[in-house]
Amino acid sequence: MRLLALGGTVFVGRAVAAEALRRGHEVVCAARGESGTVPDGARLIKVDRDDPDGLAALPEFDAVVDVAPISFPWVERALEVLADRVAHWTFVSTINVYADEATPGQTPATGALVNPLRRHATRDDLTAEGGTGLYGGIKVASENAVRAELGERAFVVRPGLITGPGDGSDRFGYWPGRFARGGRVLVPASDRLVQYLDVRDLAAWVVTAFETGLGGTFDGIGPAVGLGKLLADIAAAVGADVEFVPAMDTQLETAGVAPWSGPRSLPLWLPPTYAGLASHDPASSLAAGLDIRPLADAVAGALERERELGLDRERRSGLSAAEEAEVLAGL
Repeated sequence: MRLLALGGTVFVGRAVAAEALRRGHEVVCAARGESGTVPDGARLIKVDRDDPDGLAALPEFDAVVDVAPISFPWVERALEVLADRVAHWTFVSTINVYADEATPGQTPATGALVNPLRRHATRDDLTAEGGTGLYGGIKVASENAVRAELGERAFVVRPGLITGPGDGSDRFGYWPGRFARGGRVLVPASDRLVQYLDVRDLAAWVVTAFETGLGGTFDGIGPAVGLGKLLADIAAAVGADVEFVPAMDTQLETAGVAPWSGPRSLPLWLPPTYAGLASHDPASSLAAGLDIRPLADAVAGALERERELGLDRERRSGLSAAEEAEVLAGL
């Protein structure tokens, strides 16, 4: 089959392109080509999706995968040009489309969504207050447009936390990277449920979807697991000599440690008000063909990425060695 990856140069899009190539498909990546490179064997066509006619010259394809992050106009224009010309369309959305972040066990069939926003946003918009809602709203509007144009030919997937090769968020990867350094490790005392998905598993599912014509809307998540067990299993997979030092929510908040991601944070730790964000029900996704690799494989991929970037680097998410030592000293 001939696949068009709208993107295809970084993380999810690149992983999908690489998996499609591995299975023998012809892959074209349409992107500016400024954020990364396409996998070996793929063809890059440079496009500017801000240009209303930026996709007009693209050739014919059997399937499209669109990872457009924060632009409804990008999605709308792509549909106008390509929707009638392809047999299958994948749109990679986000778990942030859900309005209820507190209730565990939600599914695409039961979870209420944030209001759709038919607009374009910048990265700066997302880091401002309310940025998560903006991100989710743009994705909801984009999902609606894709389903309206493609119907049963549309595969909409809503990933939660994605890890693995190419991850630049530092969230899941913080923990294998930290455990690899050994010693006393600050960990949340919370055992709230969390979920993750290796990007290679997401990519394999997307490729299978266009090979088989799978349509519908699904969450891109693995089974939920208690944070304490997950961290212990990650440490075991790393083979680390570590001592966990648990801290309660109130202790972390007093020490100025942020939840989930960003500077001076403890990744994967979420306050009770967000207990539903990382505890959706994956049953429909697993039944639809999503395969989850063993945790040890996911950890190995994350740790390889951590070492590639440097274990002692300045991080986008997590605590530096000095910040962790400061918090440990105050417990």
